Amino acid sequence: MKQAGMFEMDNRMGKIDCNGDPLVKHNEVIGWEMFRPELERIRQKARKSNAGRKPYDIVLMFKVLVIQSLYNLADDAVEFQILDRLSFMRFLGLSIGDSVPDAKTVWLFREELREAGVIEKLFARLDRHLRDNGFSARKGQIIDASIVAAPVQRNTRQENGAIKEGLVPDGWSEEKLRQKDTDARWTKKGGRSFFGYKNHVCVDAKHKLIRGYEVTDASVHDSRVFVELLDEDNMSRDVWADAAYRSEDAIESLEADGYREHIQRKGVRGKELTEWEKQGNRKRARVRSRIEHVFGVQAKRAGSLIVRTIGIWRARANIGLRNMAYNLDRYGTLAKAKA
Repeated sequence: MKQAGMFEMDNRMGKIDCNGDPLVKHNEVIGWEMFRPELERIRQKARKSNAGRKPYDIVLMFKVLVIQSLYNLADDAVEFQILDRLSFMRFLGLSIGDSVPDAKTVWLFREELREAGVIEKLFARLDRHLRDNGFSARKGQIIDASIVAAPVQRNTRQENGAIKEGLVPDGWSEEKLRQKDTDARWTKKGGRSFFGYKNHVCVDAKHKLIRGYEVTDASVHDSRVFVELLDEDNMSRDVWADAAYRSEDAIESLEADGYREHIQRKGVRGKELTEWEKQGNRKRARVRSRIEHVFGVQAKRAGSLIVRTIGIWRARANIGLRNMAYNLDRYGTLAKAKA
């Protein structure tokens, strides 16, 4: 194999740039060091010994989780892709001769973040940065939820019944229980069945940035996570949502808190929507549909949205990282357009 020189490497990276490397804009506009104070919390415990390999830079590890979330890669896959892709190495500031975090190191780092409760703090830190740099939440907010699939569990009817009651099925050992996701649930949407979790998000209508999120199992109805997602700092009191969120209690709660509701209406058997109501739905849909861009970008970039971990606590960590990665990606686009 021909030895690659500096000129050949620069030429190859130039061609990558000409074809549009989406990661370039992130390093151009995002000051990654702003996350270091929060990240360093997980390394405040003194090392028991100076022996062994020095840990990877903590911001570099965070950036590994960002590209993993952007592209929905498993731990083994993200290790391989960093080794294989020049654009990933450049994004992380690595050269061919540098060592790359392996899959186990990535898993352990994400677990440290989850156990320390740092992911939510990182999300809040990014949101403050967005607001401080001219991207405050404006023109109201849109609430919606997206299903995130989990690997289907092949359980018997009796086992599923025990799980729903919060019990351990008969005959399950500790080892088997660790391999079973007893938190994910089934739900139906559009006549199809899905197993997994739900990502409930609040998006500002102006910038299409996620301002808040909550993760539940997939069986939780969208309307159960609504008012608590609202962003008090949005400069507008307008709230958009689809028909699943419409109820007398929800409307009364919104009015009591000074919000203006724009919730889609849905006809029922024997009482179809009037032309005026249909026209109102079309008008509301023009704004509400902006949230589909968020879920669409996550699905397009990552392919099939899925969590590969077991349990809702790890699902919350993975989905939280995915929401943060979307905001970082969106911020890169907005900041570059603004510049």
